[in-house]
Amino acid sequence: MNFTDILKSVDLHDKSVSRRQFFRHNAMGLGTAALSALLPKELLGAIGKTTGNSHFAPKAKRVIYISLIGAPSQLETFDYKPNLKKEFKKDIKDFLVKSGQRLTGMTAGQSSFPVAPAFTDFKQHGESGAWVSDLLPYTAKMVDDICIIKSMHTDAINHEPANQLIYTGSMQNGKASMGSWLSYGLGSLNNDLPTFCVLHAQHSSPYSNVQAISSRLWGSGFLPGKHAGVNLRSQGDPVLFLKDAPGIDRTMRRDMLDGLSSLNQQTLQHVGDPEIQTRIQQYEMAYRMQMSVPELTDLSSESEHTYALYGPDSKKPGTFAYTALMARRLAERGVRFTQIFHRGWDQHGNLPRDIKSQCGDIDQACYGLIQDLKQRGLLEDTLVICGGEFGRTVYSQGQLTEKNYGRDHHPRAFSIWMAGAGVKGGMVYGDTDEYSFNIITPDQKVHVRDLHATILERCGLDFHKFSYLYQGLEQKLTGVEPARVVTDILNGSHLAHH
Repeated sequence: MNFTDILKSVDLHDKSVSRRQFFRHNAMGLGTAALSALLPKELLGAIGKTTGNSHFAPKAKRVIYISLIGAPSQLETFDYKPNLKKEFKKDIKDFLVKSGQRLTGMTAGQSSFPVAPAFTDFKQHGESGAWVSDLLPYTAKMVDDICIIKSMHTDAINHEPANQLIYTGSMQNGKASMGSWLSYGLGSLNNDLPTFCVLHAQHSSPYSNVQAISSRLWGSGFLPGKHAGVNLRSQGDPVLFLKDAPGIDRTMRRDMLDGLSSLNQQTLQHVGDPEIQTRIQQYEMAYRMQMSVPELTDLSSESEHTYALYGPDSKKPGTFAYTALMARRLAERGVRFTQIFHRGWDQHGNLPRDIKSQCGDIDQACYGLIQDLKQRGLLEDTLVICGGEFGRTVYSQGQLTEKNYGRDHHPRAFSIWMAGAGVKGGMVYGDTDEYSFNIITPDQKVHVRDLHATILERCGLDFHKFSYLYQGLEQKLTGVEPARVVTDILNGSHLAHH
C-alpha cells in the first residue's frame, strides 16, 4: 500500500460516522449552543481560554521545585527546640489527646508517646540569626538568601494523598499537577525543550525507606497532554525512544513526520478531538528534542569551579548534585518548571543514621544551585522551593534511646524554604509550640493552598481567576477552599489587597 492509498483509507475512516460518534458530535453541538445561551457573557471566555498570558507582570519566569519525598523532620533541620532535651522520654499522651491529634496506624497502638529530642545541634546563622541544624552546614551559609517557613500545614496524614495535595492541589486522582498548570498558564520560553521537566535524584543511603511515587505528581490530568512533565533520565537515553531507529536518518524522519501530520490533520478536521493536535505537537517536540536534549545533557562545558560549587557528586549522573546542576541548565534554557524528586526521607526508625545521609545528599548542591543562579543573574526571576509533603512528630515511633529513634507523620506543622523571584531572603516566617506540634502564629499559618497561590502570584497569575473549565466546573490549582498569597514573605505583591 502506497501513501496515496493510506490517505484514502484514513479519509474513508474519518468520513464514516458510527452511532456513537453521531450522538457525541450532536450532543456536543447542541450542548454548547444551549450552554452559550444560558451562561453570562463574562464566563464564556473560560471555554476558549488560550495559554501564555499572565494576569500581571511576573516576578518569576521559571520555577525549580525540590521535592523531598517522604517528609523530612523539621525537628532535625529548621525548627530548633532546645528544651526538649529536658523532657527526654516524657510521655505526652495526654497532650496528644488534648490537641485532638490524628494518629497513623503505625503509632496508634503505642502505649506511650515519649518525647524524642533532636540528636543534632543547632546554631544561629546570617544577619537574620536563623537557627539551622548542623546537618545542613551549606544551607546555613545561605540563610540570608532564603526564606524559611516554619508554619506550613496540610490536610493529609499519609504520603500518597499528601503528595497529591501538595503537587496537584487535591487528594483526588485525575487532577493537573502544579508544573502542568504553569505550563498551561504561561506557555513556553523554549520551543526546543519541554515546558515542564522532571528529574529523579538518587539517594545515597542503602537503608532509606523509599516511598513510591507515580506520574500523577507530574501529570497533566484534565489539561491537554502536552502540559505533562517530561522525565529526563540520568542513565541511558535522557528521554526514552528519542533516538531514531537504525537506518532512519533525519531526512527520512522528517518525511515520516510530515506524512503522519497530514494524516492527523485530516482526522482532526473530521473528528475535532483536541488530543490529536496535542499528539501532532508532541511528535514535533520530540523531533526538535533530538537536537536540543543531547546539548542539554552534555555537561562537558561546565567549569571545574561550577562542579566544586555543587560538590563532587555533581559529576556523577543521577546524584542529587547532578540533577541540581541540570536544573540550572534547564532554567537558563527557558524551561518553565523543573521538578527534582529526591526520595528516602520517610524515617520512622533509625532517623539519626538516615537523615544524615539524606541531608548530605542535598545540602551543598542546594547551596550551589542558589549561588549559581545568583551569580548568573537568574535568581531574581527564578523561584526555588525546597521541602516535603508534611512534617514529623516530636514523639518517637517505636523504641527510643539517646542515640536512636524514629518519627511518625505530622501534618500540623512542617518547614520548607523558598528563594528568588522577590522572596525575602534572611527571613524566618511562623513559629510552633514547644513540641513543634501546633503553629502558634495564627496570622502566619501557611496551608499548602496558600503556597500554591503564592507560587502562581510570583509567576504573574491571579489564583482567583486562573482556572480551566472541565466537566462544567472551573478547576483551579488552589481548589475551592480559601487560600491567600503569603505577601509577608514577598517584596511587593500584585495581590496584597486580597
